[in-house]
Amino acid sequence: MRRTKRALTFGAGALASALALAACSSGNVSSDSGSGGGDGENVTLNLATVNNGQMKDMEKLKSEYEDANPGTTVNFQVMEEGDLRAAVTADVASGAGQYDIVTIGAYETPQWGANGWLVDLTPDLEADSSYDVDDLLPPVRDVNTYDDKLYAVPFYGESSILMYNKEVLDKAGVTIGENPTWQEVAAAAKQVNTKKMAGICMRGKPGWGDLFAPLTTVVQTFGGNWYDNDWNATVDTPQWKQAITFYKTMLDDSGEADPVSYSFNECLTALKEGKAAMWADASVAASMLEADDSPVKGKMGYAHMPVVETQESGWLWSWNLAIPSSTKQQDAALKFVKWATSKEYIELVGNEIGWSNVPPGSRTSTYEIPEYKEAAAAYAPITLDVMSSVNPKQPGVDPQPWVGIQYVSIPEFQDVGNQCAQLVADYIANRTSVDDALGKCQSLAQKAGDAHKG
Repeated sequence: MRRTKRALTFGAGALASALALAACSSGNVSSDSGSGGGDGENVTLNLATVNNGQMKDMEKLKSEYEDANPGTTVNFQVMEEGDLRAAVTADVASGAGQYDIVTIGAYETPQWGANGWLVDLTPDLEADSSYDVDDLLPPVRDVNTYDDKLYAVPFYGESSILMYNKEVLDKAGVTIGENPTWQEVAAAAKQVNTKKMAGICMRGKPGWGDLFAPLTTVVQTFGGNWYDNDWNATVDTPQWKQAITFYKTMLDDSGEADPVSYSFNECLTALKEGKAAMWADASVAASMLEADDSPVKGKMGYAHMPVVETQESGWLWSWNLAIPSSTKQQDAALKFVKWATSKEYIELVGNEIGWSNVPPGSRTSTYEIPEYKEAAAAYAPITLDVMSSVNPKQPGVDPQPWVGIQYVSIPEFQDVGNQCAQLVADYIANRTSVDDALGKCQSLAQKAGDAHKG
């Protein structure tokens, strides 16, 4: 996907001064930036990453890389999703150089690449035939491209799917089809809900990448969206109100206690421990539910994300490794990034940790490995099907002026999404009304949309 060049500036917020400094930075690392990792040179690479299972596996396996590259130490700094975004954005935008490698999402990559905050990886990756850059899955390669330049490479890619405990639902006489509606899922959740087991677990923790990741897709399939095609905010609308009210009612009737404390990791644990029967979230979770050490391995069923007015409602996302332009260890950082996103790394994870733990959705060749096809038979086909079926250009009912599903690809969205997520979380927790939450969010969204009109 080729994106047209245009100035990308962040909205008001705590990062304004850092971003002002970054506006003068260049995406090309100067010749005196230091190669790092040269003969006899000791190098420490600082890698900021998210607290997800796949990244923890990478940290476990880093000794394999360090042993093969004497003198190089990779220091992992693992953070929760919201903390990671705040720390990495501040560092990369200001050019402070605290991190040599950063884990960023599909939302950040094209914007940061356009701003010159990231190293263009294209020449080195295309020159290395052993890396096989063409093997990267096209959807996730596209979302990491700006102006035909690859500014990050996918560590894993995902959509979102419905995951459910077949034993629990079968016992209650509940059947889930391959393409359920949200109304069907809510009814099923209510039927299997007990004092000991929630019928469904859903994210409620404030944050544009927490609560609003699944909730935006719910809004879109109910017929709403953040903006119309002219950048007029459309938050304070009947479609939003219907979607948000539905989400809260489902959680009130059948969800986990205190949903505003739950995001990805909490719902994953709830499903594993038998404290929740269903969960609609990132497809990558399926690999963790089917891992050899998972208590629910072999007990799970998987379906497309529930819909209302659209054919699909899954998102499209990838967690990626990128190199900030401010690093003084560019060569060493690039070498590690290539290793961690290579075919060989996929094989290493399969052999050392387990084939169900292999990072999904990043390489075409992964889905041709016999051991992976066997281990991931329950969820790999549906993951690929959903990733291939969603439409990031128009995921909802009406056209939109940006490319993206569970986010709006404008710099201001990080701040707007976080503030609006807090407002909606307050509604879920009965601290405010839906009208008050959406009214305030409408004003925030419109201010951001005004900057992009015309």
